[in-house]
Amino acid sequence: MTDLSILQEKILRLKEERGAIILSHNYQREEVQDIADFIGDSLELSRTASELKCDIIVFCGVNFMAESASILSPEKTVLLPELGANCPMADMITVSGPRNAMTNFPGYKYTGGYKFPVGFTLRDIKERYPGAPVVAYVNTTADVKAESDVCCTSANGVRVVESLASDKVICIPDRNLAAWIAKNTNKEIIAWDGFCHVHDRVTRDDVIVAKREYPDAVLVAHPECRLEVLDMADHVTSTSGMLRFAKSSSAASFIIGTEIGLLHRLRKENPSKNFYPLRKDMLCPSMKKTTLQSVLRALETMTNVVKVPEDIRIPAKKSLDRMLSV
Repeated sequence: MTDLSILQEKILRLKEERGAIILSHNYQREEVQDIADFIGDSLELSRTASELKCDIIVFCGVNFMAESASILSPEKTVLLPELGANCPMADMITVSGPRNAMTNFPGYKYTGGYKFPVGFTLRDIKERYPGAPVVAYVNTTADVKAESDVCCTSANGVRVVESLASDKVICIPDRNLAAWIAKNTNKEIIAWDGFCHVHDRVTRDDVIVAKREYPDAVLVAHPECRLEVLDMADHVTSTSGMLRFAKSSSAASFIIGTEIGLLHRLRKENPSKNFYPLRKDMLCPSMKKTTLQSVLRALETMTNVVKVPEDIRIPAKKSLDRMLSV
């Protein structure tokens, strides 16, 4: 047996003994996806786990994803194999404390400049725009969700905003998703200045290069990309939407505008079709921190438990429930 297969066997055996399920986000390493019981978007996975009979959830993803699982399944033990797996965009907004600008990434140059002062917080923007409801992208920490009025995903952001009575809406934390929502609604969108460094690095020139290299391919882009990129895409959708679109489309080739981890699943589910990354460096280091070794260690030691306190969990769940009611 190879070292990889030995690790997989140990994980599967221990998972059964513990009464655990393993969840993997679409951006995880290939070998982590292959060992998972369920693969998908963050909220999709948390909702799935909440409906299953299990004692332990091993969430192979980043911190806010494990928090969402804890919010929806408070009676279960949620393990995050790598506690250092943080979402840089989620860390760009806080309820009241200092936020992280997170502008330094290999191969990425931030050119936007902050719209708000570095010390600006969620409570500050709520005070500046009193009465405007806050729509929090699920890519936020639990305390930010708790301070917001309703959550949204990249797939339902427009529907959520349209469901609100107010003509002025605050959208946090992704400025690019906010721009996409603003383009598709008549409401005034007040955008936070956060961004995903993986998606925001892609420019119009990158699209031109990719289309020149793969002229017959359909370009599918994630709403976390800049508006100049989305305007050139053939289809704009979430990662789950990309999976559905690739299956249903008659096209043979696709340029994928999201983190390269999704290519593994796309190719497995569509072996007769071709998938190319929009940029080869669309890679999230935080998503790649989780390894089979760290999954095994979490199950063996039952450490790295993520538990959202009830005073945060209850209002955060209300924000998620309001979204689901839409």
